[in-house]
Amino acid sequence: MPRPTPIPVRAVADAASLPRRTLYRALRSGLRPPVTRFFPLTVAGAEHLPLQGPYIIAANHHNYLDGVVLGLAVPEPISFMVMPRVYRATPLHPLFHDRIGSIPLKQTPDVGGLRRALGALERGAILGIFPEGPFSVRGRLERGLQGVALLALRAGVPVVPAAIQGTYEALRGRRFYLPRRHPVTVRFGPPRRFNADAQRRRPARAAVTRRIMDDIAALLDR
Repeated sequence: MPRPTPIPVRAVADAASLPRRTLYRALRSGLRPPVTRFFPLTVAGAEHLPLQGPYIIAANHHNYLDGVVLGLAVPEPISFMVMPRVYRATPLHPLFHDRIGSIPLKQTPDVGGLRRALGALERGAILGIFPEGPFSVRGRLERGLQGVALLALRAGVPVVPAAIQGTYEALRGRRFYLPRRHPVTVRFGPPRRFNADAQRRRPARAAVTRRIMDDIAALLDR
């Protein structure tokens, strides 16, 4: 098993090479006051976030609120990898996701999507990924898919684990996707790098995926 090692938080990219993401920033500014008043939102472990990209945030996933609160918790824009049903939820969704910098996946695995994600990391992006893939409908952490390990090994960038709690309860049993008032917490853990020499070995990818999911699980248990 490749040995994961904690890494220091530091700036590692040229932020000038990234798009301005005007719509993303405008939406975040507009959503922050109502979201933080309604839930409320608590962020813990923000000191573990590198000062700028490239890096990967790997988080658990319950519903659409996860992307909203994660976007509010991280100071810089996140390029989220989105599943087909999210990217094409309505005829307007593809345009919306393209404007905010999302990276669509066509299927699992999607070689083209992974290449686009690697390209974004090369340009210094912060990549947001939910390793479970689809939403967890049982309110618990599911098995992780290996795409996150492939990206982490090939790009050689830090992976920051994130645990999101409260979004499942906020939407459980709700009609029309309208959330109930419920406390929400986003907790970040120390970032890790993984041995890039192991990227072509399937057992290594499986081991890295387990390590990342274990990091998320440990944050959920706090």
